[in-house]
Amino acid sequence: MSVIILLIAVSLTLALGFLAAFVWAVRHGQYEDTCTPAMRILSDDQNPGKTPSPSQPSNQAKP
Repeated sequence: MSVIILLIAVSLTLALGFLAAFVWAVRHGQYEDTCTPAMRILSDDQNPGKTPSPSQPSNQAKP
């Protein structure tokens, strides 16, 4: 019987942890813009067919 109580306590702790992570993500804007990344693939490139050479820095921001 004590194993069931232990498993319930562990599962509730884990569920509350996931809920806290979800609330944190929503409050910090992780779900604000869900449409733009999906539509970005449909837009035309500014320089189609031209790739930056290794000696020239690219215009893309690096994380």
